[in-house]
Amino acid sequence: MTPALFNPTPDLVAATAAKTEAAAVLIARIAAEWSPVAFANSLGAEDMVLTDLIVKAGLPIEIFSLDTGRLPVDTYDLMAAVDAHYGLKLKIYFPQPEAVEALVRNHGINAFYASVALRKACCHARKVEPLQRALAGKRAWITGLRAQQATTRSGLPAQEYDEGNGLEKFNPLADWSEKEVWTYLKQHGVPYNALHDKFYPSIGCAPCTRAITPGEDVRAGRWWWEAPESKECGLHVKA
Repeated sequence: MTPALFNPTPDLVAATAAKTEAAAVLIARIAAEWSPVAFANSLGAEDMVLTDLIVKAGLPIEIFSLDTGRLPVDTYDLMAAVDAHYGLKLKIYFPQPEAVEALVRNHGINAFYASVALRKACCHARKVEPLQRALAGKRAWITGLRAQQATTRSGLPAQEYDEGNGLEKFNPLADWSEKEVWTYLKQHGVPYNALHDKFYPSIGCAPCTRAITPGEDVRAGRWWWEAPESKECGLHVKA
């Protein structure tokens, strides 16, 4: 699907409105009952839906992003667009330089292509450890995960306990479809990553993300050299 050419039907608009109301109620309850809570904004389409809902409702939810040091230029452009559109300066967490330097020194700049183990080591240094710092002291966190995104996310609940980080985890868009996400973005004029219009439905680090062809799974462009069951970075691994 090319978002720029996507025109939702009236039925889809109605279905999205119903799910939007449910998501908004859930997010408001999270803010009220689980403070302090944070939203991990990876700047994907789903995360822009949640950003719009949180900011417009004025909820006391910290919004942060992880800058791995290898993000696409379009993702940085979206960070700037979020600031311009909402007046929101994302709280950015960076990897510990010593960890990245050691990884590159010992295994090379593109070691993640060599093995799943090295790819996960890179994800750990650039994503998992910064996430742990971002979640320190929080009682809950919010993600933009959807059950339909990948085989590793099937059966995703709206609420679960994150044993690895020791806090509650909420996925308000767990039951949303890709078309419902784009219906919301279109209906509300929400900014999104320009790569989505270039057949990038799922966007991560630049070296680990490619465009997909028609008919491919939406996560096919993430770590495309790996088997589907290994395509997680460690941020959302089930216990």
